[in-house]
Amino acid sequence: MRVLLVEDDPVLAREIAHALRAENFAVDHASNGEDGLHMGETEAFDAAVLDLGLPKIGGVEVLRGWRAAGRGLPVLILTARDGWSEKVQAFKAGADDYLVKPFRVEELVMRLRALVRRSRGHADARISCGPLSFDAQVGTFERDGLPLRLTALEWRILSCLMLRKEIVVPRADLIERVYEGDADVDSNSLEVIIARLRRKIGRDMIETSRGLGYRLTASGGAA
Repeated sequence: MRVLLVEDDPVLAREIAHALRAENFAVDHASNGEDGLHMGETEAFDAAVLDLGLPKIGGVEVLRGWRAAGRGLPVLILTARDGWSEKVQAFKAGADDYLVKPFRVEELVMRLRALVRRSRGHADARISCGPLSFDAQVGTFERDGLPLRLTALEWRILSCLMLRKEIVVPRADLIERVYEGDADVDSNSLEVIIARLRRKIGRDMIETSRGLGYRLTASGGAA
C-alpha cells in the first residue's frame, strides 16, 4: 500500500512516515500544497494523509483539485483545526475521514487501513482467498491458520493482490503501489518478490497473466 503524506511540519512528517513504513506502507511526502496537488493528480496512491494548513495551497483546495481531476483515492484529513465549520468544509470538499492533532500514530494507521480496505469494496476486516487470510485492520497474513512472515515489499504486493483477489492486477499498478516515488526499481525485482511469495503461500495461488499482470486466486490453494 502506498500513501501520500502532505504535511509541512518536518518533525511530524518524519514521525508519521517512520510509523507508516514500520507498518509496511510505502510513503511519499510533500511539504506544501502545490507539490501535494501535483503528486496526487499524477501518481497512484492507495490513500492520502492531508494537512489543512499548508504553504502555497491550502489543504481544502488541494482536495478539491484532486476530486476535480477525478482522483478518488481515500483522503484522511490530519489537522489541528477541530472546529465544526472546518470539518464540514473538508467533508464537502471530498474528505473521507478527519483526525485532529494531537493524535496517536496507532489510530492513524488503523484509520488508513480501514479506508483502503473499504475503498476496495471489503466491508469485513478479514479477507480470505483459499487457505490464505488477511486481517486488513491489523495487517497480518495467515496460511492454513499459521502466521506468514513477510518482508515489507512482500507484504505490500500480497496486500495489493489480496484486496483485489481473483482480479488481474497490472504489473505497472503493482509497481506504482509498492515502491516509493524515488525508489530505484530494478526491472526484475517484482518478479523476484513474486517468486518468493509463491514459495511462501503456494506456487499456484499467484497466476501470471502474460503481458498484463498477476492474479491471486483461491483455485490454486491446494498446490
